[in-house]
Amino acid sequence: MKRIEALRHLAFEKKGFDGFLITNEANLLYFTGFPGAACLLIPKTGKGIIYVYGVNYEQAKAEGKAFKVELVKYGENLLDKIVAQVRTLKINKLAVDAVSVENYRGLARRLRGKAKLKIQTGMVWELRKVKDEEELKLMRKAAELTSEGMKTAYEVIKPGIKEYEVAAEIEYAMRRRGSWGTSFDTIVASGVRSAFPHGGCTDRKIRRGGDLVVVDIGAVYKYYCSDMTRTMVAGKPSAKQKKIYEIVRKAQEKAFEATKPKAKAKDLDTIARKVIDDAGYGEYFVHSLGHGVGLEIHEQPRLSRESKDKLTAGNV
Repeated sequence: MKRIEALRHLAFEKKGFDGFLITNEANLLYFTGFPGAACLLIPKTGKGIIYVYGVNYEQAKAEGKAFKVELVKYGENLLDKIVAQVRTLKINKLAVDAVSVENYRGLARRLRGKAKLKIQTGMVWELRKVKDEEELKLMRKAAELTSEGMKTAYEVIKPGIKEYEVAAEIEYAMRRRGSWGTSFDTIVASGVRSAFPHGGCTDRKIRRGGDLVVVDIGAVYKYYCSDMTRTMVAGKPSAKQKKIYEIVRKAQEKAFEATKPKAKAKDLDTIARKVIDDAGYGEYFVHSLGHGVGLEIHEQPRLSRESKDKLTAGNV
């Protein structure tokens, strides 16, 4: 309930709201421990209310014990039930984390003249981007499982093996050690496909003679994600491959050195990008430097040229 109270402090005491509607699944999981599709209405005082359809009702009761669980029966309208409760609780200013245009219009129409409605995505991110000790413990475990998967990649990658065969070995290695799943579709991209940042895996066979292989993987442990990318060579690397590898490694190290509380996220991107620009490869740096990770694979802070984030202790 500490997370609920932290949100109440931000939304109710600081911003003047007296109700908060959570609709995003990752946010719902963060506050309730329930991983399914549902909505959570948080009033100023008292228990939050989880609204859920029959397919997830029993699980919501089992995993969201600190909350009241309200069944949305077949034929009932979810928005009607939420708005009825907003009126019962006399909520006058309702924040919502994220909602489709259709549902926003539906809520606004039903609340017209009864309560003000405003999107407040940023408040939840203020909480989620700073991990507590329990979250860090789970994420360390997820990272350990991912490391085991990467070790397996090093062991099985050889000329003749197909990309999807490597992916299968990696995922099995992580699963049998305790992974709950993968943070995203496993990427094993070889040869010319190694230039694709999100190349997935295909039936392409890894070839002898310096095939580059990008392995991008992540284990999930108790809903928390991890993310690890490595580039390997099938055979002996060429002089050019070694040169580019060292450039990228230097860029990464420079960014690591600048990573500390209060640092501007965009500055880290600039630092790494300068190393690659100065080496003459800037046009190939087509993505941002990095991103946060947690219950979702892409979270704040964003390490990009446009980012307005500042780093703080607890960011991952």
